[in-house]
Amino acid sequence: MHANEPGFPLPGPAANDPGPAVLVMPGRRVRAGAGVDWVTDGWRLFRKATLMWIVFLVLYFLIHLGLGMVPWVGMTIGSLVSPILMGGIALGCRSLETGGDLELEHLLAGFRRNTGMLFAIGVIYAAGELALIGVFGAFAGPPFLWAVIRGDEAGILESLPEDPLQLLLGALVVLALAIPLMAAYWFAPALAMLHDVPAVPAMKASFLACIRNIWPMLVYGLVTLALFVVAIIPLGLGLIAWAPLMVATMYTSYRSVFTEDDEEAP
Repeated sequence: MHANEPGFPLPGPAANDPGPAVLVMPGRRVRAGAGVDWVTDGWRLFRKATLMWIVFLVLYFLIHLGLGMVPWVGMTIGSLVSPILMGGIALGCRSLETGGDLELEHLLAGFRRNTGMLFAIGVIYAAGELALIGVFGAFAGPPFLWAVIRGDEAGILESLPEDPLQLLLGALVVLALAIPLMAAYWFAPALAMLHDVPAVPAMKASFLACIRNIWPMLVYGLVTLALFVVAIIPLGLGLIAWAPLMVATMYTSYRSVFTEDDEEAP
């Protein structure tokens, strides 16, 4: 279903958007250098609406900050809401790409369209995060984990494992497991929002596409890491541009791997 069909109105002047590009499933394998293209294409999207991207960044941060203040479940709520916001941002990126504007309505568009799919992605992702926390707790010990969750600094010091290597090993295991979880999430909000792909198929397709494109993903990671180092040099002010650029690259990488323009379609 295209974004301009009845029942799915787009926000703002992008209402005449021709809809998403042609979906290519299960996603193509692209050259390693595409990782650089994702960043340069993301930069072009950022330059088209620099001020609005910064506003998006601030609002996104404030939303998660507010949710994070909810006792006990703040982080989980943030994970549930994140794909809904990211779906709206993907819609905004499509608007920019097709000559429209990036508007505040785009940030919340996921609450009006395909909300159930996006929320389901959040549920799966949040469950994965909770599982990772449990894995870390198995290494660090329940008292230490409980103290961290409560934010009890004294409790953290008192419950530190006798062997510091336990914490290091736990952190390394969690990092290794977090990579496939992030891979399953990376393309999923855009697939759900723009192509009506249900949560489980979207996350499966995202995971397999990341594995299929491990080399461009590696190049992309190195480039964005280098840009991060540059961004933090001027007292971290460069992060104002780096953070929205990273969000834009989630869209440009999806476009590269999962879509082709109408004129390219067979």
